[in-house]
Amino acid sequence: MKSGRKTVLHINRELSWLNFNERVLLEADDPTVPLLERLTFLGIFSNNLDEFYRVRVAMLKRIVNISDTVDGIKLDYDPIKILKEIHKRTVAQRHTADEIYNNICNDLAKDNICIIDETKLNDEQGIFVRQYFKETVRQYLFPIMLDRFHNFSNLRDNSTYMVIDLTHKANPTAENLALIEIPTEHLPRFVVLPQGQDKRFYVMYVDDVIRYCLDDIFAVLGFIKYKGYAIKFTRDAELDIDSDVSKSFLEAVSDSLKQRSRGDTVRFIYDSKLPRNLLSSLLKKFGIKKRDSLEKGGRYNNTRDLMYFPQNLGSKKMRYETIQPLEVSEFSSNQSMLDAIREKDILLHYPYQPFQYIIDLLREASIDPAVRAIKMTIYRAAKNSAIVNALINAARNGKEVIVFVEFQARFDEAANIRWAARMQEEGIRILPSIPGMKVHCKMILIRRKENGVNVYYTAIGTGNPNEITTRIYCDEQLLTADKTITADVNKVFHLLDDRKFQVPKFKQIIVSPFGTRKFFLDKINKEIKNAKKGKPSWMILKMNNLVDKKIIKRLYEASSAGVKIDLIVRGICTLAPGIPHHSENIRAVRIVDRFLEHSRIFVFCNNNEPEYFIGSADWMERNLDYRFEVITPIKDPNLQKDLWELLQRQLADNVKARIISANHPNEKIRLIKGKPKIDAQVEFYLYLKNKTQIQEIK
Repeated sequence: MKSGRKTVLHINRELSWLNFNERVLLEADDPTVPLLERLTFLGIFSNNLDEFYRVRVAMLKRIVNISDTVDGIKLDYDPIKILKEIHKRTVAQRHTADEIYNNICNDLAKDNICIIDETKLNDEQGIFVRQYFKETVRQYLFPIMLDRFHNFSNLRDNSTYMVIDLTHKANPTAENLALIEIPTEHLPRFVVLPQGQDKRFYVMYVDDVIRYCLDDIFAVLGFIKYKGYAIKFTRDAELDIDSDVSKSFLEAVSDSLKQRSRGDTVRFIYDSKLPRNLLSSLLKKFGIKKRDSLEKGGRYNNTRDLMYFPQNLGSKKMRYETIQPLEVSEFSSNQSMLDAIREKDILLHYPYQPFQYIIDLLREASIDPAVRAIKMTIYRAAKNSAIVNALINAARNGKEVIVFVEFQARFDEAANIRWAARMQEEGIRILPSIPGMKVHCKMILIRRKENGVNVYYTAIGTGNPNEITTRIYCDEQLLTADKTITADVNKVFHLLDDRKFQVPKFKQIIVSPFGTRKFFLDKINKEIKNAKKGKPSWMILKMNNLVDKKIIKRLYEASSAGVKIDLIVRGICTLAPGIPHHSENIRAVRIVDRFLEHSRIFVFCNNNEPEYFIGSADWMERNLDYRFEVITPIKDPNLQKDLWELLQRQLADNVKARIISANHPNEKIRLIKGKPKIDAQVEFYLYLKNKTQIQEIK
């Protein structure tokens, strides 16, 4: 990829992220994906984009504002230019998303699922909608008359609003505007209407239910005409932590959460049919400047709600076929799970195998009289967390339970604060967050007294111990009683507890921010040396994001030395594969499929004695240098084989994988005549299923 005479070796991070979200959009446009699942991918695309604006675009705008007032700021990119490119691309992507949505709606109609608005209701449906409005919707509506409202900073980020253009019978030409928040916090976004004689399913946005019944709200005030237009604010969502030392960090986070909804507007989306004079009036009232991102939208905003479109409609072909999670032969119903882990290491693969095993493990530990203590890190907990309930049960049974809850987990801060308070009430000791340093590692440690000696069991994973996300995220979790690994994990918990930050020596696990960067650079350097000596040298690296420039530079050096490098990077990849004399030995693919690829797996040739590692850290500066992360070796040859089979299927995928290159971020892999189609997720599930059946026979 060239820019004049200079070779561009680093793709801009924000633009690379847009490439990833484009890949999600491609899945929504894939006719081989079931129709209702395609709507879900559209919702994911929209939700991703919202978060991108709330965090990354907000950051760029902050940089621009600081650059205007502070001299000497040096960046390797022009933030204004990047903002313009982001706006250009996102507008194009949203236009494509609208076209895909219309195509899906047409296809759904052919299969007797009709999404209709208020103009298409028959008399029977109209009666139902008015009744639904009166009994269910109206109680949540509190219109704001904009000529009397001035505190616009209180309008909520990412909520769905409708501006109502009102005509009064006494003065038809006067401008009267009202604002209604669509109550999606209390109600489903979609309303399924009763089936008629035609046996078709009819679905309606709650927005259109409100449009149909606006007279029920405003007629009493003398208004005779009403037109509703969708608008949406996206605000800066970064936390500004109050540095007042008289406050605890938890108080500071709580206060900052209250301020989040009042952050600066970074994007304002409005219905393209909104008259220009009304748009001008709104921008003036809301104090939205031209430098903020204005985007024309459609009739509906917050299409992220498509993730929750009713799934019980139509035939089974509308949805993915349900997969049955596979049993793990080591965990029989009559054997202690702790005994099984003591016998040998076990590696769980989500969602192909059930997360229920971890809940069962904590349940067993909570009632086992020999178990003395349970320690755990929580980054994101499920809404109704069975994990938290298991920990509470352990505390009630007299176990010492210590939990590190990360209060800085973006967009989950409030939920985590609530869980921490609940656990504290039950006698669980909560280790508080560390200002400026997130704890992102995924660990459980169980201490058991056996023959008068403390024996430890640990679980180290690539994803959150969350019974909801483990159904849709592809992650790995090692369960082991290895004395060296468990001792290392115990050291991490002591480090989080005493806060002296005297870094212990870890014998097996690799811990950020202390040694992860050096560890991986050393592994890459070893492959470079082996390549120069003519020895076998290669790497297979799977992660969510590859951004760190120092590591990318070393990967380029490895490629130039002849090291074969396979990358599986789902999200951001700022490394540019395929550049002559820099990255010709690097192949990178991105997989977006039914399940979210989330695991981090690192395999190094090591002169044909491969070393395997899994963990929580991507190759980003924040994960390597500014977070607590844990990487663990996988030493059991059988578990290594499972990881190898997983990676080989992903590298061979020619259905859902896309090639990442300097010029083509989502290039489809050409199918070769006579060679089978390989969908990595399907094939790995079948591999595990076959392995389970063989073990059952044995």
